[in-house]
Amino acid sequence: MSGPYALTRRPAAGHHGRMTPPAQWTPDGPPTATQRLHAATQRVRAFDARRPLLWDTVLTALIALPGVLQVADGSPPQTGHSAGGALLVPLPVVWLVLAGLVVPLLWRRQYPFTVYLVISAALVAHDLAGLASASLIAIGVALYHVALRLPLARLGAAFGIIALGMGIQIGVNDTDDFWREYTPVVAVAGCIAMTGVTARTRREYVASLVECAERLEVERDQRERLAAAAERARIAREMHDIIAHNLSVIVGLADGGAYAAARAPERPAQALRAISATGREALGELRRLLGVLREPAPALELAPQPGLAELEPLLDRVRAAGLPVVFTVRGSPGGLSRGRQLTVYRVVQEALTNTLKHAGPGARAEVSLAVTDGLVLVGVADRGGGRSSAGAVGGDGQGIHGMRERVALYGGTLSAGVSPEGGWRVRAQWPAAGADGLAEVRV
Repeated sequence: MSGPYALTRRPAAGHHGRMTPPAQWTPDGPPTATQRLHAATQRVRAFDARRPLLWDTVLTALIALPGVLQVADGSPPQTGHSAGGALLVPLPVVWLVLAGLVVPLLWRRQYPFTVYLVISAALVAHDLAGLASASLIAIGVALYHVALRLPLARLGAAFGIIALGMGIQIGVNDTDDFWREYTPVVAVAGCIAMTGVTARTRREYVASLVECAERLEVERDQRERLAAAAERARIAREMHDIIAHNLSVIVGLADGGAYAAARAPERPAQALRAISATGREALGELRRLLGVLREPAPALELAPQPGLAELEPLLDRVRAAGLPVVFTVRGSPGGLSRGRQLTVYRVVQEALTNTLKHAGPGARAEVSLAVTDGLVLVGVADRGGGRSSAGAVGGDGQGIHGMRERVALYGGTLSAGVSPEGGWRVRAQWPAAGADGLAEVRV
């Protein structure tokens, strides 16, 4: 809500069945009378929850105090009427009736209906003895707790007991005006019962709201954890692609530099500069990815998302590592979404990385990208005499598996195997339009 006092909620301590702490008023201005009353009620409830026994004792003592003062002062009538005339009520009996009226209130939370029965019996004895104790409010407190804590059937039984008590009074005492004497009793009892039912309804409603809020918090946390897990799986694939590709380029450059050292003294220097540049790029991307894992959710936008614009620099690095690459493009791939561009980049990167690792000396590669008839077609083929097929499918198989996962996110397929012309070939296709998959998941 808005206004001078906004209703805010403290964070829940956990989800183990404990009630969420009561709402607190955050002051932005002077409190109104209603807000002060609400705050006072919250403090009383909090004290009641922390010290129930102390609260019950204090309340029982406050209810008993007027009656105790009356009996000690001798002010209440202590004469009853029997068929034979006046009968003096002994003082111990008066104290016993008073105790029956107020002492059971100590157990009104645990046994509300039993307490109500005991106090009702004490009230009948009180009326038959002709007493007028100032602690008669105890029966109202007991009835309130029956309405507050027990089903409506028990509340009906409580009103049946009231009717029974009135019948006993009518049978024992002559009354000139039944309605004048007992209508107020029924009206007061009805008001007390309605107050208890209303309080119970509100308590159950608030408890249901708290339970719903806690359940929504749990579901929100679960969604966040699932999204975070999906993002971390994506980052793991990114790290695999980055490390595998850049290390393959570095190894190729190092081998080429060592081979050329005896023939052209300037070539090793070029190779070392390329190795340095590739290593720095790999370290920069790894730092950004590891920073994503350490930062809160908004920092996930820092994860590298290469696209078609980065394909040419990728091919230049591969060529610098000693693998000639021919790149052909058909159609207009510039309209692809960022997720689909990332998939193109990673498929080409992984396929060329496998070629660098396993195609052997003298290999060359052809990369094709086409967007036609609503499909994205990517092909990477090498003409090497090495062990491309064995290397690509050997080991842990994460490269081919990762490419298939990426393509499958967009409803596509990927095939990898030996080409009829020799060497190794990777082909992938997926729809050029549609909803992006987990490649663009954000926490």
